Amino acid sequence: MSELRLEINGRTEVVDVPNDMPLLWVLRDILGLSGTKYSCGIGACKVCTVHLDGVAVPSCVIAVGDVGPRKITTIEALGEAGSPHPVQQAFREEEVPQCGYCQPGQIMTAAALLKKHPHPTDEEIDEAMGGALCRCGTYPRIRRAIHRAARSPRG
Repeated sequence: MSELRLEINGRTEVVDVPNDMPLLWVLRDILGLSGTKYSCGIGACKVCTVHLDGVAVPSCVIAVGDVGPRKITTIEALGEAGSPHPVQQAFREEEVPQCGYCQPGQIMTAAALLKKHPHPTDEEIDEAMGGALCRCGTYPRIRRAIHRAARSPRG
C-alpha cells in the first residue's frame, strides 16, 4: 500500500492503495466514480475509457502507480446535466444509447477524438473508435453523433 495523489476531475484525491491496482478499481471502488464501467479487463473493448491529460486510455490496464501527475478525467466531469458535452448531446439527439453500458467509454473516446481532430473524416472516426465495442450494434448512430458533435458550436 502506498499513498498516491491523483488529479481527478479537477480535484486532488489522495488514495492509499497498491501501486499495481488498476486505475479503474480506484475510480469505481475507492472513489465511487461508477460512471467508468468494467467489461473485458484487458483494455480491448474501451468500455472503461478515461482521459489522461486529454488522451483516451482504457483504465482497466493502467496501474494507478503509473498515472503520476497526469490529469484524469472521467465521464462524470465531461459535461453536466444542464450543459452536456457536445458528444453527450449528440448521442442523445442521434438516439445512440440502447442498453447504455458502453456509452461512457464511447463518449470519452469520441470526445478525445474531437479534441485531436475537430472535424474528423469517417476514416478517422473508424480508426479512433475501432475496438470500442457496442453490444447493441449502434455503430452507424455513433458515427453520426460524432459528426453532429463536430458541427456543434461547442464541438
